[in-house]
Amino acid sequence: MAALIPVVMYGWIPVVFYLFIRFPAQRAVIASFIIAWLFLPQASFPIPILPPYTKMAATCYGILLATIFYDAQRITTFKPGWIDIPMVVYCLCPIVSQITNNGSPISPTFNQIIAWGLPYFLGRLYLNSLDGLKQLAIGIFAGGLAYIPFTLIEGVRGPIMHQMIYGVNAFDDWGQARRLGGWRPVVFMQHGLMVGVWMMTAALIGFWLWQTGTLKKFKGQSMKSLAIVLMVAFALCRSTGAYNLFGMGALILFCAKWFRTSLPLIFLIGYIFFYLYIAAAGQFSSDEAIGVITQLFGEERAASLKFRFDNEEILVHKAQQRFLFGWGDSGGNRVYNEYGDDISVTDSLWIIAFGVNGAVGLVSLFTSLLLPVVIFCLFKYPARTWVNPKVAPAATLGVALTMYVFDCVLNAMTNPIFALIAGGISGLVLKAPESLKQNKTSSPPVKRALVRQKFS
Repeated sequence: MAALIPVVMYGWIPVVFYLFIRFPAQRAVIASFIIAWLFLPQASFPIPILPPYTKMAATCYGILLATIFYDAQRITTFKPGWIDIPMVVYCLCPIVSQITNNGSPISPTFNQIIAWGLPYFLGRLYLNSLDGLKQLAIGIFAGGLAYIPFTLIEGVRGPIMHQMIYGVNAFDDWGQARRLGGWRPVVFMQHGLMVGVWMMTAALIGFWLWQTGTLKKFKGQSMKSLAIVLMVAFALCRSTGAYNLFGMGALILFCAKWFRTSLPLIFLIGYIFFYLYIAAAGQFSSDEAIGVITQLFGEERAASLKFRFDNEEILVHKAQQRFLFGWGDSGGNRVYNEYGDDISVTDSLWIIAFGVNGAVGLVSLFTSLLLPVVIFCLFKYPARTWVNPKVAPAATLGVALTMYVFDCVLNAMTNPIFALIAGGISGLVLKAPESLKQNKTSSPPVKRALVRQKFS
């Protein structure tokens, strides 16, 4: 069955072309990203000079080629904006990181572009409107529903789906999958934590679309029922970190609904940047945080966080030696003992970005993801509009994106769909706010004329 992997991986690009032929381009982009991320195998095929061919590369290559073939005008009419600068900087900073460390810039730069730049760019192209973001939100919700059977099976039997379908294990450390008296699903992703964040995002979107009345039914089924089923399935994923993210996201959305304020979201974004500042400066003390975590979540969770904080402390000292542009892929960002063994563990995306691409990479990455959300809620679509069915999908995507970035302070789960969201919101906030008036099927004079005609 392992022979199925190259067939699926290399066959995915023709599938993307078919989706562009079969559906409108916007819908094809959304379907391509979500289906690929949820169901393609964890596999990597080396390519000379360029980054390996992975599920992320297959998706981005396929969509970009299909856009060139079937929708080239969209690319030629694309206009970059000031809000794109952080993402451009992040994608190009490996050039300096590599050269200053005597390395080749080709593969690392292309890898950054594929992992972050292309999804962001495609979001800017296709999802830069309230309706485009609504379609993406619905697609993510549908993806969450599609994952329910797989997560339920693995919640009982363990991470077996990748082995059953593709013939190889994608996740060998079953000890990390054992949680809360059962198994934490992994399905076709890298880790159960990634599945937890994905299901959290889908559940949060479904919950808000139901609460705001944006969708009454989905595929003929009550939105209320589907949202509740998805939230139950998410709860069975046994990911405590994702539970906290869902709780914070729901609290932010209800503050917008009840108090018409986005201050909790702005506060959280501010906290993320403040933490990154003090952590990168080596001024973060984990002792107080560990004490609070122990009281709230128990010693096991606190021990896990302490292990991460201890590793980040020694990794920060190495990163500060190449403060601006980092160590590149030379491995200098790692910590070694006297025998030359690597004794460091990089659990968090922020410490990886800081060590590899320095402060420039760290700031540009997190700014490219969070700045669009800040502009969205402070200057374009304030919290009082988040219950409007036109704005609700974009608002919940912005909140979900912030929850993902908050998770990246502790974990390193690269997911191109969140870069896609950032690109869509960036394109949206570059334009004047859209009208939020509900379209009426007919004007009052037309209605009166129809009534007169009926009774004449």
